[in-house]
Amino acid sequence: MNDILNKIIEQDYSSISNKIQNSLKQKLEEIKSNGVIFGLSGGVDSVVTAYLCANSIKDNTTALILPDSKISPKEETEDAIRVVDELGLNYRLLDINLIHGSYAKNLEPDDKALGNLSARIRKNIIYYYANAKNLTVLGTSDKTEHLIGYFTKFGDGAADLLPISSLYKNQVRGLAKYLDVPDSIIKKKSSPNLWKNHFAEIELDASYEQIDCVLYCIFDEKISIDETVKRTEIDKSTVEKIYNLYKKSKHKRITPEML
Repeated sequence: MNDILNKIIEQDYSSISNKIQNSLKQKLEEIKSNGVIFGLSGGVDSVVTAYLCANSIKDNTTALILPDSKISPKEETEDAIRVVDELGLNYRLLDINLIHGSYAKNLEPDDKALGNLSARIRKNIIYYYANAKNLTVLGTSDKTEHLIGYFTKFGDGAADLLPISSLYKNQVRGLAKYLDVPDSIIKKKSSPNLWKNHFAEIELDASYEQIDCVLYCIFDEKISIDETVKRTEIDKSTVEKIYNLYKKSKHKRITPEML
């Protein structure tokens, strides 16, 4: 697995960052948008997005920090605030707890559905400001999470542009190092924070190193499940589970079907 992981990680991050940053500037000019807006959680994906924007369209960037004070770790929100302060980005901080609570008290309880509701509330707020100020919404999903559907449909998965969706999670971390993102953020355990103690690798029952290697073999190298098992030395049940996540989440990556 290490050889494949090294192949994934060893990229020209200078070229990658320049390409994304130039594309952001060109796209805003093309669609005559006043700027971009995105949710900043304090995790590596959204922080990398913040750095890319700060390097290219700083004066036209707004970050929304939208914690739920009952669930979101305090240190995560502190990281997000520290990032916008250091980068000098325009931002708004809004606790969604009261909004979420207003929904929850009128709905039958379901922990998972209520967790995903948080993501949808955040995106509603982001699109509210986008609508009011003629801003373009950036999604912060990486290629790994996009392929396995690890996002909330019409929640954090909703966006106008996806700047880092061509990069696997470990490539995002590599780009973060290039951009001088603090190590504490790069090494932080990934979490959507839709409920307490919600960690991605625990929920997925696989590490991002494993997931990236499996996805790379299947989609970039275009090899079979059995060959992927052989190349990665990851057990077949894990490889199949990761591939099944891709198949089962197909509906999240397409527009609604017209009947």
